[in-house]
Amino acid sequence: MSKFCLITGKKSLFGNKRSYSMNISKKKFLPNLHNHRFWLSKKKKFIKLRISTKGLRIIEKIGIDIFFKKFYINKKIIWKKIKEK
Repeated sequence: MSKFCLITGKKSLFGNKRSYSMNISKKKFLPNLHNHRFWLSKKKKFIKLRISTKGLRIIEKIGIDIFFKKFYINKKIIWKKIKEK
């Protein structure tokens, strides 16, 4: 599974790692992702999402049900995941 957030769309970045002696080596910066279960009251079941901490804060602020009504970021991917289970 690729490392990206289903809510915010954050994904890995590439850049340079600099040592103390200023040597350059390539580095991949990964997002802070967590697997989290959310309860959907309308569907009456849990869903598992792989989201970043920023996405988790957004959902905690407004709620998972309101989030799906208002925002359409990667909604198709998430609903496919819900329907499969």
